Amino acid sequence: MTTETELPYRSIWSDLALTSFRQGFVDAGGIRTRYAQAGRPDAPGLIMIHGTAGSWECFAPNLAAHAEHFNCVAYDMVGCGFSDKPDYDYEIPRYADHLLNLMKALGIRKTSFMGVSLGSWVAARFTVQHPEMVDRLTLMSVAGSHADSGNMARIRNTRNKSVDDPSWENIKSVFVNLIKDERKRIPDLIALRQRVYQLPEMKRAMEHILCLQEPDIRLRNNLTEDEWRSIEAPTLLIAAVDHKDVYLDAAYKLAKIMPNARLVEMCQSAHWPQYEDPDTYNKLNVDFLLGR
Repeated sequence: MTTETELPYRSIWSDLALTSFRQGFVDAGGIRTRYAQAGRPDAPGLIMIHGTAGSWECFAPNLAAHAEHFNCVAYDMVGCGFSDKPDYDYEIPRYADHLLNLMKALGIRKTSFMGVSLGSWVAARFTVQHPEMVDRLTLMSVAGSHADSGNMARIRNTRNKSVDDPSWENIKSVFVNLIKDERKRIPDLIALRQRVYQLPEMKRAMEHILCLQEPDIRLRNNLTEDEWRSIEAPTLLIAAVDHKDVYLDAAYKLAKIMPNARLVEMCQSAHWPQYEDPDTYNKLNVDFLLGR
């Protein structure tokens, strides 16, 4: 029996152990791209897009529930995780082009997206560019509509520190803003991120990733209000109401701008609501994606 201060032991594998899935690498426009796939190949598509300098494992608690209904693909974006890290800045058009090439490589013509933070930004930009290829959107800790100097400085500082010295404590500090409950910042996540940040090419890649934390670059990559309004795909905006930040403000703002958006509030979670409270999130999102 657990007490109020204890949680059952959790790892990436406790989320994936009973899930039929495969992990592989595919050439996406010349970029060797790591991805995981779960669900029937003939089911409606669902692509999961992680956040800044992350990897697909942030969706480990979501694969099983969504794979019951969808052909799920979670992948490491260009420069991130164990995908290739070419030597150029990763602005939003680069990420969107990589996503398009991944879909072509996997034979996906139309899909829904669920993206967290940077992943939500990429999904939104892709939808503006290729609306005919998008069914529905789920956006968490939504980015791409704002530029907050304090938030950008924090991201630069924590990521640079963790890649300059990828010690356990420095890597663990990355998750302080991502996961509200310290008990859920599990060793698996820290060890995985540490291995990525120890890659010899990762320090240079981090410079390219963090270009979006420079005010001028961020502003030219953000979607305009007219572009947000142009997104007609049904959209679910997740608002982590116990984590007061610019991302929460953006969710409320975009709920008023986007023509087919619905906002749902989630409690007791931070930047990764899909990871921190997967039971609540999975039911909400599956129902939304199925049009219930």
